[in-house]
Amino acid sequence: MSAIHEQAMNYVYQQVLQRLVGHFSRTERTSLQLLIQRIVVAAGGMEQIGEYKVLVAHGAGAGSSYALTLLRAAQLTLAGRAPRTFQLRVATLRHAGMTQTALDTLHRGYSALFLHDDSRVELLMVENQEVLPFNHLRPASGTARDTSRRNMLMVGHLTSGDLRQTLCNDAYLSLGDFYQRVTTWSGGVHALVSGDSSRKQREYLAWLKKAALSAGVVIPARRPLALSGLFARMDEWSNGYYGDVYGEHYDAGDTPDKIDHRHLAYIGIADLMESAEYPSGPLLRQFLAYQPDEFGFHFSHPTYANPLLMAHLRGLQAECLRELNYEEGALGFMQQATLFMRRKQIPEHRIAQAVTQDGRALSAGYAQELFGLDENQLNCLMFSPFIRHGERLESYLRQCHPGMLVALPELHKVLQGKPVAEMLVQWATDISGLPINLLQHLYRKRPATEVPCMAAAPQQGSPATASYQLAGG
Repeated sequence: MSAIHEQAMNYVYQQVLQRLVGHFSRTERTSLQLLIQRIVVAAGGMEQIGEYKVLVAHGAGAGSSYALTLLRAAQLTLAGRAPRTFQLRVATLRHAGMTQTALDTLHRGYSALFLHDDSRVELLMVENQEVLPFNHLRPASGTARDTSRRNMLMVGHLTSGDLRQTLCNDAYLSLGDFYQRVTTWSGGVHALVSGDSSRKQREYLAWLKKAALSAGVVIPARRPLALSGLFARMDEWSNGYYGDVYGEHYDAGDTPDKIDHRHLAYIGIADLMESAEYPSGPLLRQFLAYQPDEFGFHFSHPTYANPLLMAHLRGLQAECLRELNYEEGALGFMQQATLFMRRKQIPEHRIAQAVTQDGRALSAGYAQELFGLDENQLNCLMFSPFIRHGERLESYLRQCHPGMLVALPELHKVLQGKPVAEMLVQWATDISGLPINLLQHLYRKRPATEVPCMAAAPQQGSPATASYQLAGG
């Protein structure tokens, strides 16, 4: 870079900083100075700041977008005070439910902050256990979608259609792998910055721990002493959980790089975000052009992780299991979720539409497009007719497919692995969305132990980790 070009870019960055800070309140300007102080201290002083690299896990949620703006303001402020500033790594876990709206929101925010062409910034995305440069136009990986779809179906069947675990487990359980990859990739980072409160971190770790315990994973009594150790343990819990779900059919895939002996610092900024009204403030809406995603996932609130999709599933559940109509089931859920959806600024017309046939069609299209699941497969998931030797298979057929009741004995043979007509095998795989070997595996499984969502937390003082904002909360 020539001196003239560097001078021009520095001018552009200072203009960005002035516009950015111009949207800050007095309290937020104080928070910015406190954040700068924390980063400088963590780096070991201004003399070391130029070599210091921090990581922020960024989803499409308002919280992580706000945390990123604070970090960018801190980075550009230091650049104006000293010859060098810290380096910033921004990483996103692309899960199956991430819409194009969410990706476009990330891209607009990065563009507003002038991150794309800044050599001091890395924009990364992890998909299908691979670290990639961020590209909002990259098509979703077919392999990743198939894996998430299969995980969602298997968890759904084994939890008898528990909506929270069905929708949240795959993203939660992938975070250990994600953090190991983005903290060690290409030389690693020195610090992890998170806006998550300690309470949310403990709740998240409690979820993971209970999921592992439900799968019979042995939980060590001693806590990891470092974040890298915690991430490795999270990944071990995930592998143990899915090992139990899939049995002999489980393939853990590529192992993330764990060869990194650097001490990873943790810089918490939850206290700096508490007093900020960022979801409705001008910083996100005007500066970042932030747009709430109607079908966005809110992993920090698993009871309403995806309200519109969950209302749709409750509607199907009412039809299939409770002999009610779709609207009654969807309305029952929406009455609980409406206040939450308003806080997340989901439009009123979309809230009202959720309990109608138009809302049903919209949600069905979303489930088909992003998860590859049709209504028959979702109904089958919630009924979970195959587990425990097909004890609910007859009632499932009677309620959802009465024309197949005559084939009940032969379907049991299909699930027992006995020779039967190929058309019955094909029907079972089509209606469930799972291959026959996994259906036969489910047939031999008992329902999973319930994992209470955001339940009892581990001991105080556990090493902290960012979690929800990564995935869109």
